[in-house]
Amino acid sequence: MPDVKVVNVVKKYGKLYALDHVSLTIHDQEYFSLLGPSGCGKTTLLRLIAGLIDPDGGEIYIGDRRVDKDPPEDRDIGFVFQTFALFPHMTAWSNVLYGPKVKNYDAKQSETIGHEVLELVKLDERLNAYPSELSGGMMQRIAVARALAAGAKTLLLDEPLGQLDAKVRNDIRYEIRRMAKDLKLTAIHVTHDQAEAMSISDRIAVMKKGKIIQIGTPKELYMHPNSLFVAFFIGESNLVEGYITSLDGDTAEIELRQGLKVKAFNERNIKLNERVVLAIRPETCEMKSGHVRVANGLQGKIDKTTFEGTVVRYEVRLENGDRFVISRPSLAEDWISIGQEVTITYPLEKSHLFPYPENGLSDEISV
Repeated sequence: MPDVKVVNVVKKYGKLYALDHVSLTIHDQEYFSLLGPSGCGKTTLLRLIAGLIDPDGGEIYIGDRRVDKDPPEDRDIGFVFQTFALFPHMTAWSNVLYGPKVKNYDAKQSETIGHEVLELVKLDERLNAYPSELSGGMMQRIAVARALAAGAKTLLLDEPLGQLDAKVRNDIRYEIRRMAKDLKLTAIHVTHDQAEAMSISDRIAVMKKGKIIQIGTPKELYMHPNSLFVAFFIGESNLVEGYITSLDGDTAEIELRQGLKVKAFNERNIKLNERVVLAIRPETCEMKSGHVRVANGLQGKIDKTTFEGTVVRYEVRLENGDRFVISRPSLAEDWISIGQEVTITYPLEKSHLFPYPENGLSDEISV
């Protein structure tokens, strides 16, 4: 199955850049996600690859063939929409066989393909059902089956789980990945749901305002964000501002508001006296009751607790007024009460230090 390559692609609507010179390569048989907030350009990019809209510049390749001038039907792609887009007057069987029929496959070949893909999506017993007689999850699987029956080598999915409830969405996303992997397809999945992208993708491109901010595996994006936006958008990060007051190898001492001092890993070699933002994941921190004298400790008071099932989320007001979030397993026996004084510590190697953005922190992390 083919690689998909996008080279310096531009798409404008008036003066607005929906895509601003975007380049990326999606590897053969890879399950790749385009992730970002609404309006970042991810669906526009998917539709350009599909041929549903034309680029204003750049090149698109599927395999070794340039396709940005080719019509959609000549690109060997299957497109799965968020809205299912099934023909309501046709049964599941007729919907699935629509592609082979349009491509003039003979009846026996079409029937063989139809049974194979319906068995693949585990709906071969519902072939006579109309869309109105199927659940949302079943309709989405029929939509995938229709794309596969048409001979797609590249599967494009535009927020395919957006209209499903949480439980069904969790089940179907793994089913779609399994099908793509079993058939050795190249799959490109658009979503704004980071949990969805992180759980099923081989690699992810994080997008913002028509640009790709970072491409990497889920682990790379989470453990090694290249920017404040990725640190904030993927998972959750505490962001506190300060200045570097001393350097010792790859460790920096940062002075926060009101003279509070902490240390952090200075992987970007930011210079002395520079203004910085320190990013720390809530789940990497440890928290003890009371104000304890420890190296690199932050003292504060519990403002709010939220039970979220597997974890308890604590919001702490530090001594200097900054807000800090800690996540702890909900099975831990020592839950801490609102109003209680606490001390927070974190491992230096799991902290991330970034230069303070020229456009301001709020604009940098805005979605």
